[in-house]
Parts: sequence; structure tokens; C-alpha cells
Amino acid sequence: MRRSHPELGFRPDGKSQVTVLYENGVPKAIDTVVISAQHDPDLTQSEVRERVLEFVVKPVLERFAPFVDINVKHYYVNPTGIFVIGGPQADTGVTGRKIIVDTYGGYCRHGGGAFSGKDPTKVDRSATYMARYLAKNIVAAGLCDRVEIQISYAIGVAQPVSLLLETFGTHRVDPEKIIQRIRDRFDLSPRGIIQFLDLQKPQYLPTAKNGHFGNPSFRWEQRDSVPLFAELL
Repeated sequence: MRRSHPELGFRPDGKSQVTVLYENGVPKAIDTVVISAQHDPDLTQSEVRERVLEFVVKPVLERFAPFVDINVKHYYVNPTGIFVIGGPQADTGVTGRKIIVDTYGGYCRHGGGAFSGKDPTKVDRSATYMARYLAKNIVAAGLCDRVEIQISYAIGVAQPVSLLLETFGTHRVDPEKIIQRIRDRFDLSPRGIIQFLDLQKPQYLPTAKNGHFGNPSFRWEQRDSVPLFAELL
């Protein structure tokens, strides 16, 4: 939005939070949207709110209209007032911080490791990317509707010491068969993950502004192993 509409006066810093109502683990409605957006000093609070809603919030919500109720009850745009000074000048750095925002909010359990500032030999980063890749492909293959993957490592041991898979009762295939397929077909050592996801390739700059997940250009966002998992159905 900043690139396509620079005349709107928004700056790089910002944060968003969305409250989603679930029924039996299925998203049903969006209740609250909170947006903090850094902006040029000549914009008023009402101008910021109007532009954020028109150019950001409403277009994004419309994409989800086929799946959930998007009649949002509460919108909060820069609820603390003007937001002119941002970035490191206004707050601390990113290394080791915001680890929940960097992943799945409060939706999934977190091992505690950060991503930013670490090279891919650190499993805090590389194994998390791999777990996401596997989870996306497992769900896309129809083996389950929801999955959480835990990969545990020990210092000096190349392969994981533990691989756990939680489907929250949504699986259509025995989870043990899914785990065995992962062990048989994927090298989950740090070296294996780096090679499979091409993690030595310089590609991390976009993670500093748009996060680590959801960017289709990242290897760990691809779903090219769907046929491999679909064989289990």
C-alpha cells in the first residue's frame, strides 16, 4: 500500500491485531481490528483512520468474506494518538523480540526461540520454517484440517530427538503414518533443512518488514509436497 499509494503519507512502522471468534476450532467472525500505523506529521487522526480503513482494512477483510462474518464490531486505528516517530528511534530492536508476533500469535505453542539475527544453522529458525512447510503440505493434502508440529533437537545430534504431530482430532489418516512419511522422505537435520529450503540463499530482508510467514516467494511457503502426503489417503 505504501508503494502503490505514497501520497497517503504512511511510514514503515506499524502493527496490527485481529480478534477472531471461533466455534469448535473453526473461525466464524472477526470481532475487533486494531491498527497502529506510522504516518507523516501533517496528517490528522481522522485522516489516518479514514485512509487505513479504506485502503488497508476493508480490502483485506473482503478477501475473507466467503469464510467468516466480516461485520467487525470494533475498529481501533492508532488508539494511542499520533504515530509520527517509529522504528528503532522509538522502540528497541527486533533480535529475540516479538517471537509470538513472528509466528502464529497465541494460536500455537512456541518453543521460545527467535528468528531474526540467526543464520539457518540455528534450528530455532530453520526447523521452524521446516515445520511450517510440513504443516502446510499436510493440511493441503487433506490429511487433517489442523496440525501442529513439534521438532526437538539436542546439541551435537544431527537428527531430531523427537517429532510430534498434533491434529486436534481433525485427522483422516493415522498421525503415526504421517510422522513415518516425514521421517522417510525428509531429512530434518540442520544440513538437510538448509538444502531442502535453500536457506543459504540471501532472502531474509523481507522478513524484517512483513514477517517470516505468508510470503509466497519463500521456499517454506510452497506446497509442492502435497502429492507425497496425499498418497496416504
